[in-house]
Amino acid sequence: MQAPAPLLPEPVRRLAAWCAALLLVSGVVWIGIELCVVFRTAVIPVLLALLGTALLRPLFRRLVGVGVNRSFAAGITCVAVVVVVGGVVYIVVAALIDSGDQIVASLKKAAHSLARPLGAAGTSLDDLASHGGRLLEKFGGTAASNVISGVSAVGEWLAMAVLALLLVFFFLRDAHRAAAVLRTLAPRGTGDTAEAMARRAFAAVEGFMRGTTLIALIDAACITVGLLVLRVPGALGLGALVFIGGYLPYLGAFLSGTVSVLVALADRGFVIGLWALGVVLAVQVLEGHVLQPVIQSRTVQMHPAVVLLAITGGASVAGIVGMLLAVPLTAAAFGTAHELRERYAASP
Repeated sequence: MQAPAPLLPEPVRRLAAWCAALLLVSGVVWIGIELCVVFRTAVIPVLLALLGTALLRPLFRRLVGVGVNRSFAAGITCVAVVVVVGGVVYIVVAALIDSGDQIVASLKKAAHSLARPLGAAGTSLDDLASHGGRLLEKFGGTAASNVISGVSAVGEWLAMAVLALLLVFFFLRDAHRAAAVLRTLAPRGTGDTAEAMARRAFAAVEGFMRGTTLIALIDAACITVGLLVLRVPGALGLGALVFIGGYLPYLGAFLSGTVSVLVALADRGFVIGLWALGVVLAVQVLEGHVLQPVIQSRTVQMHPAVVLLAITGGASVAGIVGMLLAVPLTAAAFGTAHELRERYAASP
């Protein structure tokens, strides 16, 4: 008996199957993101602890290599990171406090300078500069009225920071057991693949964190020296902004560089502003053509468009924290995808 003819042709059925799979995957991803948002007080410390572990693991391995007990080595590493991060935060905050008024005044002066030649279009800039104080006062009043919620938010962030630090300690101390635990959780016959994927993802995050920190430090040092030579006010504060912005690839460098050029233009004139623009562009060229290929040559290379989309998506999900976590998580996803592709390409 002849089989009945299919209701739909083969290409349409394949398209429907792909659409169903895409909808299923999208639904699972969306549910996962929503769960992460709901349980953000637990998810964010875990992700921050993973980033901290990736950055601090070389120091921990050196301590263990010289015979230090694993628990003691993890404790020393955590104490070191508290001291270093506390010192960096103190330096950055002190620099911003000392030069914050100069930076704001220079930006306001730049808005006034741009308002004159731009005519009607510059009126909005002039109005924005003249009414900036009122906007800040209104914002301050709103913040004062919501002081209880602000204290609650600060307490929540402090609790997450402490939890992340404790998780860094445990992640460092028990990292040698992670592979065995992962193998017990993986389905039968997939232990090797799961371990290889996890190692590749963590290696991508580790390389990204170390490379980004080094690149941000070099960029901040070069731009700070250039601004000091040009006698731009608030050079240390602007350098601190460059270092912090270095953890947002491309976008952070653009924003911090723009602020530096505007401050130089407003306070030191057009010529110094052009020199500051040249310093920022030279540092960006150095980063894009030398530092990025050399320092991050062993990590997953991502197209700038992918990085910007990841930052935008992270900002829409979790704000500033999402912007900071989006790129390393995307690097981990790329590392996992590369591992799977290599394994499937090598399989008969």
